[in-house]
Amino acid sequence: MLLQNGRIEEIGDKNYAADRVIEADGMILSAGWVDVGASVGDPGHEQKEDLQSLCKAAAAGGFTEVAVLPNTYPTIQTKNEISYVTGNNESRLVQIHALAAVTKNCKGEELTEMIDLHAAGAIAFTDGLKPVWHTDIFLKSLQYLQKFDGLLIDHPEDTWLNLFGQMHEGPQSTMLGLKGMPRIAEEVAVSKNLELLNYAGGRLHFAKLSTAKSIDLVRSAKKKGLQVTCDVAAYQPLFGDEELADFDTNFKVNPPLREKADQDALIKGLKDGTIDVLVSNHVPHEDESKFLEFDLSEFGMINLQTFASQLVSLSKLVEMEELIQKVTDAPRALLKLPAVVIEPDTKANLTLLDPNRQWLFTPANNFSKSKNSPWLGQTLQGKVVAVFNNTKQWLDA
Repeated sequence: MLLQNGRIEEIGDKNYAADRVIEADGMILSAGWVDVGASVGDPGHEQKEDLQSLCKAAAAGGFTEVAVLPNTYPTIQTKNEISYVTGNNESRLVQIHALAAVTKNCKGEELTEMIDLHAAGAIAFTDGLKPVWHTDIFLKSLQYLQKFDGLLIDHPEDTWLNLFGQMHEGPQSTMLGLKGMPRIAEEVAVSKNLELLNYAGGRLHFAKLSTAKSIDLVRSAKKKGLQVTCDVAAYQPLFGDEELADFDTNFKVNPPLREKADQDALIKGLKDGTIDVLVSNHVPHEDESKFLEFDLSEFGMINLQTFASQLVSLSKLVEMEELIQKVTDAPRALLKLPAVVIEPDTKANLTLLDPNRQWLFTPANNFSKSKNSPWLGQTLQGKVVAVFNNTKQWLDA
């Protein structure tokens, strides 16, 4: 493939003369990856992550487009905030898309001006890291969004059932003496919201599902013809709650790491298409918020740069072609972003993955402002070596 001035000039079986040649034997070239729902601290908590560091980490992780959650300060709930987040896209390699808040300040009490926000460029609506807990608000959101075929993204969680919870509720939490977060806290929200979807109509996407029953509920809803989709964090099927035995706060995430039966169910959901999209669930925190006593530590890990290694690990259980589709075509269709076509005389929006590359993730090559990652200091397999988009490129040095 010959690339020139941000476009695909030719594709063929010959040696092209070029300023830079990448020998890509054994690598995987695909459309640029899309992350549906990374957290960023900018505006308000730029010490965690600003837009520039987010873009650097995303590019190094293989993403050419990232939809950011609205949990900023101020919340992404006005035209100004959307413009602030997306305003420099013309000069960026990584395109940032705004997910606007469903309720003011993501408190679940009063609806935002969703029609105006859609006109201003919001590509979907969510309260991000918080659930849309108010039943009437949830119902009205589904109804209002139908005016422009908008998408409601929900983090399904009954916060009262998870109150003071620190990890998955099970034998491991009992042994560690930590308050558990039961499966039912997620499942009751999924079940209720599917009933509301069946009643009101509309388009609903569940973010970061984690239990076997949640996947079964979505599978059944799809068979009934409901317009429902879901995603999981790429690490969720790979790690269980035993990782918390040493009280490593980097593994403290929400939803929590669960048990083997749930991991197996997530793999099944990836294989049969119940799970539509894979996400990074990138949640950066500075040391003062993360490296504390376990019960005081915030939930979340950074995971943009390490995402590719999880794809490689998952490919031992699920076909890599299916996994790539869940970070390229599927999220674009979900968010109604332009499809990427890989053929001559088209814009280059590409990710090149070397599934065999081994590399050491260190503070020196971590582009995030935060370092709350369980993989810092670890040797990983699977690395993105190049991304191309918007006439720009990132190449692994």
